[in-house]
Amino acid sequence: MSSATVTVFDYGLGNLYSVCRALEHVGADVRLVDSPPAAGTVERLVVPGVGAFGDCVAGLRRRGMFDAVREHAATGRPFLGICVGMQMLFEVGEEFGEHEGLGLIPGRVAAISATGADGTPHRLPHIGWAPLVRPGGASWEGTPLAAVEPGESVYFVHSFQALPTHPDHCAAVYDYDGLPVTAAVRNGAVFGTQFHPERSGPVGLRILSRFLEL
Repeated sequence: MSSATVTVFDYGLGNLYSVCRALEHVGADVRLVDSPPAAGTVERLVVPGVGAFGDCVAGLRRRGMFDAVREHAATGRPFLGICVGMQMLFEVGEEFGEHEGLGLIPGRVAAISATGADGTPHRLPHIGWAPLVRPGGASWEGTPLAAVEPGESVYFVHSFQALPTHPDHCAAVYDYDGLPVTAAVRNGAVFGTQFHPERSGPVGLRILSRFLEL
């Protein structure tokens, strides 16, 4: 078990109870806040998210947390975005029109292809477990994924995927009927998972525990 203080942003849209409980399970001192703390006072920040990209961005803005996330990222301290919390790291989201994201990772969030690599329609949203794969020569050292062996499975619920401009920002993918789909991203100390570590059993708990050690 690790011990660290983690601030979780409550902006009205997120699976807060499950995320907070999972973090506490791995030894975190969790502080759930609905207004931004003073700049520079957050040790580690977690932003969950469920629903539509634009709604989540609007929720951050309403509670003054949009700029607070950017300010935290600028400190170089660890950040974890989960599901839509990860998607908001990008410049633009295409769900129900185009919406400005946080711009912490270059790229866009777009719909997953409605068909697999062979052209056969597949289920959307994608719901279920899938094994994590390292894309190209990606290294998981220095990230929460260092606690994972390639091929271990985690839990997904999503219809949109992140498309990083720079391949180095894609930390993990999974295969969906022959198509690689972004599963995790990173840019320095900014890390995001499309999957839900809080719903991914022992593998997800190891990922959260490693986040506390960064």
